[in-house]
Amino acid sequence: MSLTRPGSIDARDGVYRRGFGLKAEIAEQLTADYYSELVERVRAEGCVLQLPGGEIRLAREFGFCYGVDKAIDFAYETRRKFPQRRIFLTAEIIHNPGVNRRLADMGIEFLSGQYAAGGRIEDLQPEDVVLLPAFGVGMEELDRLKRTGCVLVDTTCGSVVHVWKRVEQYAREGFTSIVHGKHDHEETIATASRAYLGGRGRYLIVLDGADAELVCDFIRDGPAAAAPAERFAGRTSPGFDFARDLERIGVANQTTMLSSESLAIAEMFRQAILQRYGEAELSGRFRSFDTICNATQERQDAVIEMMEDPPDVMIVLGGFNSSNTRHLCEIASAHCPAYHVESAADLISRDRIRHKPPGLCSEPRWSEGWWPTRRPIRLGLTAGASTPNKVVGEVIERLREWVG
Repeated sequence: MSLTRPGSIDARDGVYRRGFGLKAEIAEQLTADYYSELVERVRAEGCVLQLPGGEIRLAREFGFCYGVDKAIDFAYETRRKFPQRRIFLTAEIIHNPGVNRRLADMGIEFLSGQYAAGGRIEDLQPEDVVLLPAFGVGMEELDRLKRTGCVLVDTTCGSVVHVWKRVEQYAREGFTSIVHGKHDHEETIATASRAYLGGRGRYLIVLDGADAELVCDFIRDGPAAAAPAERFAGRTSPGFDFARDLERIGVANQTTMLSSESLAIAEMFRQAILQRYGEAELSGRFRSFDTICNATQERQDAVIEMMEDPPDVMIVLGGFNSSNTRHLCEIASAHCPAYHVESAADLISRDRIRHKPPGLCSEPRWSEGWWPTRRPIRLGLTAGASTPNKVVGEVIERLREWVG
């Protein structure tokens, strides 16, 4: 059986990057796994569910984004297209435990991460099928996969690919990529590999404003300053030279970072270059493009809008390892008590909740007395871009019982 369908394969490298034309065949299964009639009803009523004991307000933008929809659709189509073949994911397709467990239930195996069962790239056969996740994979890993001869199905989000194109352009033009992101996040790993461009480019990864300020201080002070090399160990391209590689820089970011922070970091670097080299050389030494994806921005804006009149408590729903969900919780927590939960199972009772506090290194914990005492109760709810509507609906159902 030929695997080629006109328009479905990139002829340059034999990687599937579009659907297989099986949307109709998988529609019923997707609806059963991810759709919520309750969510659609609340959305139709202006995203407010009025109850005798108060209200539940839903952010105007929440849940699955286009890139996540595409990745999941493509995974389901791939299972339908190759029913008898072994199918693997290099890592979690998105950061949502329910979605990844569902794919595992469909017989899709994981090569790395918490769902891995011991499979290795070296054990793959040409007849096997490998899905690349929505975050993408690094160039070295992609080359290893191609050498196995297996069928590759790429679900990488278009917003991530846009960032890759930007940092590749930086490398070609002789600019070092400053990437605002988490160095161990799958997306940032993949972006850094594109910025390196097989040794032609350079990159440095900053996590936050404190990291950025250290680098900016070095740029302003010049080569005589002490390079903060130890602070950035494991977060620079091989052979990175602070004096040499920070003379011309281009800023990019992991697409799920906090938008306001990414913009502030870009401005910090612009000012540092300006102070060091002057206005006349700024355009030749500094590049910056906001590469936060539209869906991430829309979900952050929706929470900011809700916080103009904050609820008594905000529930933020999404995987505990989801970057965009964590940032939604950070935004809300500045205005009201906010709890990042993965599912309705974390809402143990009106006395107890399992949640992940805002903060990069925090672990899930149990808190008591979280339920608001004010009457009538006003609850807020949003969900990260990897959270299915079905999970949102289950949370609304549990909150509705308690409020009512």
